[in-house]
Amino acid sequence: MRNLMMMVTVLIGWLMLAISCSAENIIPLDNYPVTDAHPGWKLGVQSYTFRKFTLFQAIDKVSELGLNWIEVYPTQVVSEQWPDVQFKNMTAEIKEATQNKLRQAGIKLINYGVVNLTADEAQCRKMFDFAKEIGVQTIVSEPPKEAMALIDRLCQEYKIKMAIHNHPKPSHYWDPDTVLAACEGCSKWVGACADTGHWIRSGINPLEAIKKLKGRIISLHLKDLNEFGNPEAHDMPWGTGVGQVKEILAALDRQGFQGVFSIEYEYDWDDSVPAIRKCVAYFDQVAGALKASGWHDLLADDLSNCIYKPTSWTLEDGVLIRKGGGDIWTKDRYGNFLLDLQFKVDKDTNSGIFIRTGDIVQWLHTAIEVQILDSYGKDKPDKHDCGGIFDCLAPSKNMVLPAGQWNRMTIAAVDNHINVVMNGQRIIDMDLNQWSEAHKNPDGTPNKFNTAYKDMPRVGNIGFQDHGHPVWFRNIKIKTLN
Repeated sequence: MRNLMMMVTVLIGWLMLAISCSAENIIPLDNYPVTDAHPGWKLGVQSYTFRKFTLFQAIDKVSELGLNWIEVYPTQVVSEQWPDVQFKNMTAEIKEATQNKLRQAGIKLINYGVVNLTADEAQCRKMFDFAKEIGVQTIVSEPPKEAMALIDRLCQEYKIKMAIHNHPKPSHYWDPDTVLAACEGCSKWVGACADTGHWIRSGINPLEAIKKLKGRIISLHLKDLNEFGNPEAHDMPWGTGVGQVKEILAALDRQGFQGVFSIEYEYDWDDSVPAIRKCVAYFDQVAGALKASGWHDLLADDLSNCIYKPTSWTLEDGVLIRKGGGDIWTKDRYGNFLLDLQFKVDKDTNSGIFIRTGDIVQWLHTAIEVQILDSYGKDKPDKHDCGGIFDCLAPSKNMVLPAGQWNRMTIAAVDNHINVVMNGQRIIDMDLNQWSEAHKNPDGTPNKFNTAYKDMPRVGNIGFQDHGHPVWFRNIKIKTLN
């Protein structure tokens, strides 16, 4: 009996190890990995940054920036399709459309505010009910002191946090001491949404305020401004103003902070994305140096870590653009990894992403190709359609968007498992070991490869194919796995 128990224990151990190594556990079904530079730090955008646009347009801009999180304010118009509907007044149909929009982009709605919470329990419950329905983790508000006990009780009941926001002087919470006083006696479900820009406008040293609120900070509206103590001071790219952003991030890392950084860029309202992109790059550099999550850009800004003809590809404003003249390859070689990116095709575009390429000259028979193709609208995809493993395995669904629209894709390569998630759906779950013969797929159909896929290299270069058609890639990030 003892030997039987030992055998069962060993078998369970092997089973758990196999499960832990499965790509299915690396990418949750119908989801994307979080690609933030610092583990536990969620960098997103407060949608008030794009108040001149609809929420759907704001989601597109957050996607363009390669971020995973968004904080929404209540009065933003949802979409041009519903010009009279604000976020706080969505119907069930519009809520579902909004969730689908977020899911497709791989963006999570994490905070909601700034909203009005009072000492009226019915009013508060209505707000918490809405927050729970839309799935946010934190409500951002500036409630009166007498409402704090009620709000704390509701936070614990609903498992939703409440963060006190500080508008500039003379608002009630402009001074961090007032925020601390309001939180006194409350649980950790209640804390601060630290708006560092409003502190600067109010003449408060933001670094000292961060230190004062240690243990109470739930989220931030992180900003860098051009002038201290001026109510009219405006936003600047992080690291270029008086906001002590680097020092603030270091202080938060020492505090063990885990939470949300919302970019609320209240300047250049019509075209703030270029400046925000600089904020993101600065944050990733500083935060990643403090504690690295393992995610980093696959390509150097000047493509110096690539093998390609100099005139064949360019990287412009974060977008890799095919110019013609051959494929582009990483110099580094990757085995087990997560590759997360966005791509856009033109009408009739044919391209591909090569992974684990053993020989970039003989790539056809030494690389696994994830197909990039304008196959929008096809009812039943085959093994040559977008997202499929070229000539070997068809995607389970045709998820590619119409030509001209950006798609998001995650490729997971873990030992003999290849998984692909595209536009919010898992479409490939491949066990390479099932491809045991050259020129033959497990279903008996032929393929063109001289090497059985189970024998394909498990480590190699990553490449982007020039198949003679326009194609664009952006936000190309990778994380290597053990």
